[in-house]
Amino acid sequence: MTVAVRLTSLHRRRLREVWRSAGWPAQDIVEAELLAMGLLERQHDAAGRCTLRVTDAGIQTLAESAALNRAARSDHETLVEQVAQAMVREGRIAWRGLSLRARVVTGEVEGWQMAMPDVFSVRHTSVAAYLQPVVHEIKVRRADLLADLRRPAKRAAYLDMAGAVVYVLAEGIGRADEVPPECGVMEMRAGVLETLRPAPVRALPHEAGLPFAVWMALARATPVPMPESEQRRLGEDLSTLPDDLPDQA
Repeated sequence: MTVAVRLTSLHRRRLREVWRSAGWPAQDIVEAELLAMGLLERQHDAAGRCTLRVTDAGIQTLAESAALNRAARSDHETLVEQVAQAMVREGRIAWRGLSLRARVVTGEVEGWQMAMPDVFSVRHTSVAAYLQPVVHEIKVRRADLLADLRRPAKRAAYLDMAGAVVYVLAEGIGRADEVPPECGVMEMRAGVLETLRPAPVRALPHEAGLPFAVWMALARATPVPMPESEQRRLGEDLSTLPDDLPDQA
């Protein structure tokens, strides 16, 4: 009897590992399934030692997987840029790809964790209490969304460094009620960001508005530039500024 096996990310990862290695067998269920699918095959040398080889079908699977990953990265980067620019247009200072250190408490365990929010932004203000830091986490594939939702420590890290956390989803990959209630949810629909559920906003306990480690990371990073059409040149008459610019207080 032939049993159909669904190719998963775990299978693809193992296939890549065998491709990059000497091919020594692990003899586990993942390997057995890849052999059954014809993506791996066994080889024996003159001494009778068994190694694994990626078949032509396996190479084709690796190439298709790489193409899908490149497309997903491109879609992800595009949505990250759209969200970052939306924050800038709202009068906020935004950063992409920060690596931030946060204190995380999960259950009875407390420790430090590195977090990399897709978009981190604060209000353009000189008053610490008005910073309103927000993390936007971008998801363009349902598998990535579901994997992320199983990581409470990651959300706890974001909540340590921001007063609000918002998941931004590509259209159709998830529902608002799948995302934990401590986070807001937005969806990109036909090029427009729609709010499905506002993020609960809370005041951070830090005297300077943000943890010291976050301030140091921001000092080393470059914020997202303002669109050229909205920048003012040196010596330009400020009386011509539009009346609807965001409050900078």
